[in-house]
Amino acid sequence: MQIREGLTFDDVLLLPRHSAVFSRKDVSTKALLSRHISLNIPLISANMDTVTESGMARTMARMGGIGIIHRFLSIEREVEEVRRVKRAENVIIEDPFTVLPDITLGEAKNFMRREGISGVLVVKMKAGRKQLVGILTRRDLLFETDDRQKVSSLMSKELVTARPDVTLEKAKHILHDYRIEKLPLTTKDGYLAGLITLKDIVERMQNPTSSKDKKGRLMVGAAVGVKEDTLLRTDLLLKAGADVIVIDVAHGHNSRAIETTKLLRKTFGSKIEIIAGNIATPEAARDLAKAGADGLKVGIGPGAACTTRIVTGVGVPQLSAIMDVAKEAAKLGIPFIADGGIKNSGDLSKALAAGANTAMIGNLLAGTKESPGEYILDRGVAYKYYRGMASYEAASEKTRIDAGGQGGGPADGFFRSPEGASGRVPYRGDAGMVVTDLVAGLRSSMSYLGTRTLKEFQKNAEFIRMTDAGLSESGPHGVK
Repeated sequence: MQIREGLTFDDVLLLPRHSAVFSRKDVSTKALLSRHISLNIPLISANMDTVTESGMARTMARMGGIGIIHRFLSIEREVEEVRRVKRAENVIIEDPFTVLPDITLGEAKNFMRREGISGVLVVKMKAGRKQLVGILTRRDLLFETDDRQKVSSLMSKELVTARPDVTLEKAKHILHDYRIEKLPLTTKDGYLAGLITLKDIVERMQNPTSSKDKKGRLMVGAAVGVKEDTLLRTDLLLKAGADVIVIDVAHGHNSRAIETTKLLRKTFGSKIEIIAGNIATPEAARDLAKAGADGLKVGIGPGAACTTRIVTGVGVPQLSAIMDVAKEAAKLGIPFIADGGIKNSGDLSKALAAGANTAMIGNLLAGTKESPGEYILDRGVAYKYYRGMASYEAASEKTRIDAGGQGGGPADGFFRSPEGASGRVPYRGDAGMVVTDLVAGLRSSMSYLGTRTLKEFQKNAEFIRMTDAGLSESGPHGVK
């Protein structure tokens, strides 16, 4: 048996090249997520339950990347997380939140608080359609103490509206001229057709490179498994607006993952963008692409909380896995994500230079404000909880959700050993700061290689092996 050498990020460095790139601003970090979706930065937040729910996904999309909502939720909860991202920022909100005029102020307040909105449109139902009759804002509620009053007694009835075909520029002028924050869109006969808000316009101006769909909404992905509910879960996620579906299994090169990819492609056709994984070999890339995948996820065992290689003795060092898959992916014309093992911006640069189109970040984002992990303060030091999705705790939680909250351990019992760890990671503040640092390091790396695009970056990339002494020399040393 011939044994070849496997390399990871700490084993290599990129050789500097002649450069005419004088400013990091002169480089483009645009990248393909899948066959039909591109991003302005090549970063994806991991579909882990201590990393990505709607808060993280909104931030990632506003920065120019994308977040993948994890699947360790009930179908209803995962769908709602996708909806929250889609409602967060729009050119036109096609289905704005509404209430009926005969509910109480207390009910309206609770609804607005739950949905995190500053105002709500008031409608009457006529033949299944919504007729706009008023608007209720926090300003209307400011000094009201009697929550038993009807909404109709306090709502504003003199409304400024526009037609559904109003241009964004015209809407800006209306909002400015009338000093209002919400512009309802109505038909000639007064039926509600949508909503434009000042907040969405301002956020659009502040984040011109954010990841948006054709309707101007923030982009978001969602993960599914390979179980019986996959078809239903996928259908509801797509209806909620998910831009990409990630088939999330630890070993993506297996018959169930391949058959699930085929099933989703056959069922939803061109309406779905599928990313399948995780894989680590060219053969796996070929089989999943043939099954109908639009993108791949590469990484078996490199994650910070993953113990697969220790428990099973199986895996491929991440740099070698990326380079192996990159050759096959180029032939197939299919983009792929480097998933796992990225500890800093240097690792991100090496992953992309080796052939990955984008990279998935877990551990570095788990400690941020936007992650759903538990916040812990221990002896004056802040942490957040983080766990691998194959850990015993995560598997137990997934089994509890699948069983309808009845408790119980992993379904496989003692037939399955946990392949992930749980623990704490340092609190890192805003996720945007982490993303900014990663992209800044990538831009610097691209300038060192004299490249302005990621495609040129890969073409110019040449790696050099280094020893443990070289790795030690690469970091701070001789400083106390």
